[in-house]
Amino acid sequence: MLIPILLGSESDREHAKKITDELDKFGIPHEVRVISAHKVPELCVEYIKETNKKEDVVYITCAGRSNGLSGVISGSAVHPVIACPPFSDKADYLANIHSSVLMPSDTPAMTVVDPKNAALAAVKILALKDKNLQKKVEERIEKVKKGFKS
Repeated sequence: MLIPILLGSESDREHAKKITDELDKFGIPHEVRVISAHKVPELCVEYIKETNKKEDVVYITCAGRSNGLSGVISGSAVHPVIACPPFSDKADYLANIHSSVLMPSDTPAMTVVDPKNAALAAVKILALKDKNLQKKVEERIEKVKKGFKS
């Protein structure tokens, strides 16, 4: 089980920290790598070839501007890809969300804007095959629900 968090640049590391903090609560192994689809696409392809050999992987990509990273990863990955674009303001948000949602054909990437929710989405995907993880998700849901009871 692994959740690679792939960043388009070093400046996305703070955004990735919000994701890893949430994954740590579930004890999910993860790794963070800066692996630009535009500047070093060969590293993306090498990384995917190795990761495709593993089971129970969900990628989370964090790339802004022109989000080529999610499409490049998805185009070769056998595992699901969740795009979680970082943004600094409303204009940046609009550019980043559009480039994440509009993927080319045959490169599906789910887009989840909130880093915590991106982590939870990846956890739920992995929980489909892991009963212990599913139990942790159920406990998390119950904890949230109890916060609304009076």
